[in-house]
Amino acid sequence: MENGRVNVQDVRWPGIFLVLLAATLVWSGIHPHDYFTWILEVLPIFIGIPLIIAFFRRFRFTSLVYLLIFLHAIILAIGGHYTYAEVPLFTTLKNILHLSRNHYDRLGHFMQGFEPAMLTREMLLRKSPLRRGPWLLVLTISVCLALSAGYELFEWSVAVTTGSAADAFLGSQGDVWDTQWDMFMALIGAVTALLTMSRVHDHQLEQMTTASNAHSQRP
Repeated sequence: MENGRVNVQDVRWPGIFLVLLAATLVWSGIHPHDYFTWILEVLPIFIGIPLIIAFFRRFRFTSLVYLLIFLHAIILAIGGHYTYAEVPLFTTLKNILHLSRNHYDRLGHFMQGFEPAMLTREMLLRKSPLRRGPWLLVLTISVCLALSAGYELFEWSVAVTTGSAADAFLGSQGDVWDTQWDMFMALIGAVTALLTMSRVHDHQLEQMTTASNAHSQRP
């Protein structure tokens, strides 16, 4: 903390998130529904987190983006442990509200748009000539939809390759429009993130720029 404000470059935040995520992954990997589904569900964590660690010294995100990455990873870890169709809390909600399905997968795909939207926005603002405006929104949403479609293609390839072994991973719960719903939820997540998080994100980016300029001006 500096003058009552969160230091967005404080390395302790990603470190804390990493420790909490590691603990969650350990729990998630203890007697999951089945290890094949678990590996498929948490695979994005084992790909993404090492990349973030590898580039940490060269490119540090704002604390907001690290927080969203952490929350997304937690959702993946929980889904990997139970499978998306059988997360207990959402099964309880399904029974109480007389819903047609367990909606945890909808949350997962909403976050699949929400978190990448802010990560993409930050990379575009910091590493491209693009500035705030309509094109930033369009390109950010397009990237999120491309990621969502790519993930659906990955699910399809796993299903074609392994057959019924991938049923728990797909989590379609009998819905023939599940793929379209997944991408729609990612779209809603991306738009929601841009509408609700952009001001906070801009503030943290400004803090980061100010801190970087001050550091470069030191004798």
